[in-house]
Amino acid sequence: MIRFENVSLRYDKGPEILKNINFHLPAGSFHFLTGPSGAGKTTLLRLLFMSLYPTRGRIYLFRRNISGVDTTTQAELRRRIGIVFQDFRLLDHLTTFENVALPLRVMGRNVSEYREDVTELLKWVGLGARMHAYPHVLSGGEKQRAAIARAVIGKPELLLADEPTGNVDPRMANRLLRLFVELNHLGTSVIIATHDHQLIKQFSAPRLVLHNGHVQIRN
Repeated sequence: MIRFENVSLRYDKGPEILKNINFHLPAGSFHFLTGPSGAGKTTLLRLLFMSLYPTRGRIYLFRRNISGVDTTTQAELRRRIGIVFQDFRLLDHLTTFENVALPLRVMGRNVSEYREDVTELLKWVGLGARMHAYPHVLSGGEKQRAAIARAVIGKPELLLADEPTGNVDPRMANRLLRLFVELNHLGTSVIIATHDHQLIKQFSAPRLVLHNGHVQIRN
């Protein structure tokens, strides 16, 4: 599913944030991505989503070298990825329901085909009563749950989540993690960047540990 070969990254002429990283993750795996603030967790996820490219080295995703792919190929690969950004990136002119359904609309599916699935998922994440609300009236936690629902609704091959439980209470955080685990059981590869060590302890999964620009895989 994912392979990093001697990957390094620096911004402009600054120091390297990621240094000569090598690891591979099989399809269907589930990993937490951990490390101190500023270690490069978000940067690593952005590399996988192709919003950044490495300064050196190669990244393989879905068995393809994604370094420098053209925009058409990039768009095709991104459709196979669900991603939860820290800033949510909901579209202000769409309701919660419409934001969550967006990946299905992009796939060309009709609303009559997905209305029930989207409604059920919104209820699962506690947004059943907010499905017709617009982003500007949602709390931070509600926006986060909507962003998570949007990321998983299409059952992507790869899910990347950047601090997905940072704005919710422990009960909801546990519920959302169980949603990710269930998606993983259906075949999705999952990488979750998080600082929440209590949450990590509740779910037995290996960790990608970022420290001083390097990555170690720990069970």
